[in-house]
Amino acid sequence: MSVLNNIEPKRVFHYFEEISSVPRGSKKEEKISSYLVNFARYRGLQVVQDETLNVIIRKQASPGYEDLPGIILQGHMDMVWEKNQDKDFDFESQGIKLIVENDWISADNTTLGADNGIALAFCLAVLDSEDIHHPSLEILITSDEETGMTGAKELDSSSLKGKFLINIDTEDEGALYVSCAGGLRFKVSVPFQTMPVIKNNFFKIKISGLKGGHSGADIILQRANSIKTLGKILKKLSFENDIYLADISGGSKENAIPREAEAFIYIENLDEKSLEETIKNINTQLKKVLYLTDPNIQIDIKKTTDTFYKVLLDKESTNKLINTILLHPSGIDSMSSSIDNFVESSLNLGRVRLENKTMIMESLIRSSKEQKLDYLSEELMALAELSGGSYEAGARYPAWDYLETSRLKEHMISVYKSLFGKDLQIKAIHAGLECGILKNKLPNVDMVSFGPDIRNAHTPQEKLSISSTKKTWEFLLKVLKDFKINF
Repeated sequence: MSVLNNIEPKRVFHYFEEISSVPRGSKKEEKISSYLVNFARYRGLQVVQDETLNVIIRKQASPGYEDLPGIILQGHMDMVWEKNQDKDFDFESQGIKLIVENDWISADNTTLGADNGIALAFCLAVLDSEDIHHPSLEILITSDEETGMTGAKELDSSSLKGKFLINIDTEDEGALYVSCAGGLRFKVSVPFQTMPVIKNNFFKIKISGLKGGHSGADIILQRANSIKTLGKILKKLSFENDIYLADISGGSKENAIPREAEAFIYIENLDEKSLEETIKNINTQLKKVLYLTDPNIQIDIKKTTDTFYKVLLDKESTNKLINTILLHPSGIDSMSSSIDNFVESSLNLGRVRLENKTMIMESLIRSSKEQKLDYLSEELMALAELSGGSYEAGARYPAWDYLETSRLKEHMISVYKSLFGKDLQIKAIHAGLECGILKNKLPNVDMVSFGPDIRNAHTPQEKLSISSTKKTWEFLLKVLKDFKINF
């Protein structure tokens, strides 16, 4: 049964709902890529699918638009798979369950996939229409954007002929983005030693209820990081108790601010009254500190009878790992000196886990200044060295520099003003867009990025505004139609 059947624009939401039933997590894009290919072939459109699963679909210009420069509409096919820990859901076999409440579409305790499913829905709706006026179109849908922009990096751009590119991957209606940050994924690994378990004084510490969010767009909100918060709790407990780590885990993606984390600890010479008082003080302090950003934080510390831990980290390793988490930078590093209220550089500790007697911490560094990526990575190198561990630099993508002169930007400013009677905001974003990579491959192509209102991307609280989707769709159609006037 359709949930979005009667919501305007009907064609856009028809395809958004349809692709919501197709698995499309990062590095799991085979089915959605095949869906796009079959969609194009069924309609007699020219389509190319490369080895990285990128898809390019071409549609001829409308009558009277044949002599205009071509446009590339671009988005990515993958989404972040995140769910609440208590949600029983298999992303690989189940479709996203959509929920409509007032002006918002969300999902049932999972990510919605509006990032970047709305781009696919817009593109498919344009391709499936015979009454939309437009120049020749190339629809470029890339793979694996969320975990390294692999599709954009591996793209053979030589066949693309468009002179203008509209990326549909930003999340504020009424804003046009013309610059973005670059990024670098980084991993710090710290070895540890173990000892046998003596008694069954095990406690499970769980943090939940944090808002999390996109590690680029939402980092300015300074929401709590569950891994860092857990590190602070463990440190406080260690001041008054002899604690030993048995396990620790938190987060699932470098590009998402982690919302949940948990640890299993062993407490030697347990004083339950003292422990109860310590826990009470921790809860009180964190509630006061986080009352604005994360008022719903939940800290549960319970004794457990689980006996599956046969070994513990020894005292020295326990202290080392806790201190390493505390010293690992995370959050805003610097603000821009030229753009008001704009994050220049940041680092997000997105995931921690124990594996093969090693604690692995994975993060994502972002900056609009290329050299700052290396600057911050050097801090992580020093942390790894101090902890007796190792480090590994992962996927890197470039910043997208602001272009002072842009015909496409001026065209869209003019169209927005004529359509809605107000000015289009020109912005830069502290998140990675594929425009940085694509600009290097297509240096003479004029690029911008826009999209409807999406909130809390990369979290189970992700939601898409219906009214802003309608406005963004009207804007896109007018931008395409008025190319005949301005170009």
